Amino acid sequence: MNMPRRKVIRLGGYDYSQSGLYFLTSCTQHSLCLFGTIQDGKMFPNQAGEMVQRWWMKLNEKYPQIILHEMIVMPNHVHGIIQIDHQVETEESSPSVATFMQWFKTMTTNEYLQGVRQQDWQAFPKRLWQRSYYEHIIRDEEAYHEITEYIKTNLQNWGKDKYFM
Repeated sequence: MNMPRRKVIRLGGYDYSQSGLYFLTSCTQHSLCLFGTIQDGKMFPNQAGEMVQRWWMKLNEKYPQIILHEMIVMPNHVHGIIQIDHQVETEESSPSVATFMQWFKTMTTNEYLQGVRQQDWQAFPKRLWQRSYYEHIIRDEEAYHEITEYIKTNLQNWGKDKYFM
């Protein structure tokens, strides 16, 4: 039986553990709005949205070689810029962007499941996050500023956002 092949969205041959800036987006499964609402261009995160932001901020506690830049939690996705800086001394080998995202998605999923059981958070079908995530390697200062501005204005553009449901 021929199974459909998943589209590879990573840059072939690129080492995603090397120093650099990365723009990351992770979306909820089926684009469910589980993290809050947007009204009048302002995000009102619920407890789940606050939890997602808290775990994002813990990325550089778990991985000291990460520097966190601009980020935003939206109703059904999260955008953030991370910087991998190998000048930070650690005893661990250099984990990749995929390792960071796997840890983030695992921690948020585990706490979200607790919220479903203990605090009546909205349940989700099978998985909290889509199977993969989107990444963009930020190669220059102009791209960095454009992406930072995109993140900052994401709330105002929610109605036009491709993740808007």
